Amino acid sequence: MILITGGLGFIGLHTARRLVDLGESCVLTQYRIAREPDFIKDEVGKRLFIEKLDVTDAAMLAEIGRRHPIDGIIHLAAPGLGVLAPADELRVNLDGLTNILEAASRWGVKRVSLASSVAMYAGVQQGPWREDMPLRTTGGLATEAFKRAFESLGGYYAERASLDVVLLRIGAIYGPLYHSRNNLPSRLVLAAMQDEPPVLRGEYEDDTHDLCYVRDAANGIALLQTAAALKHRVYNVGAGRETANREFVDAIESAFGTKVQLNPGRGPNARDDAFMDLTRIREDVGYSPEWPVERAMADYIAWLRAGNPE
Repeated sequence: MILITGGLGFIGLHTARRLVDLGESCVLTQYRIAREPDFIKDEVGKRLFIEKLDVTDAAMLAEIGRRHPIDGIIHLAAPGLGVLAPADELRVNLDGLTNILEAASRWGVKRVSLASSVAMYAGVQQGPWREDMPLRTTGGLATEAFKRAFESLGGYYAERASLDVVLLRIGAIYGPLYHSRNNLPSRLVLAAMQDEPPVLRGEYEDDTHDLCYVRDAANGIALLQTAAALKHRVYNVGAGRETANREFVDAIESAFGTKVQLNPGRGPNARDDAFMDLTRIREDVGYSPEWPVERAMADYIAWLRAGNPE
């Protein structure tokens, strides 16, 4: 049984669904968010179990281990990044990481997957981004700083405790249940569903990014967690290609008949190689993205039109 911290979050729910489809059972933890979308409801109480957890509370975590036979952990919870005071951010995230790794060691789990981020490649001037590239050691972005710490400390603990720890550099993800509207495809889809103009942030139509549909990301995470053996500690999980903003606009205009006007051409900081190399994950677990933009956006729109939550 696989424990997913942050299991009722955006990526956690889709990962749980994919793991169930692969024959696994999961415990999903929640702290603030409490939701059971229709696509998992039939499995709750059967192969999916929901537990409340504050990752900084070692006793709560130990109790989950007493109630469920946990043999794997996917640590997605990332409390307070960029929100709490600096000292509180350090305490909450590092205490949470320590508790997860200690529990994994005590329980004798097969593998711990720690969520890292594409933000690790901030400042890397040449792409596509490979897991073995030199990375900068400083940076003021919360996600970059904490994921760098997670990677370093997670790898250190793995060596000291002989624990199988894999680090997931997860890319920019969009799709159902991503309600924060931070990325362009989600803002376009949700605005179109509400018949409102989208909130634009100066995007250029020909600028490209590595934007991965959440069902692909969930599949990659599930494959890495369940693989019999892995050859590397760090893996990219993303689309592995450049996607132009224009592609998302075209999908919206085709589905809704509305016009969306981005800035023409390319922005002053545009680049052609800002995407993740997927060679490792492809060779080691057979991951290959299956949701190109047109198919992904159609699925996203159909999800919302069916009355599902954002």
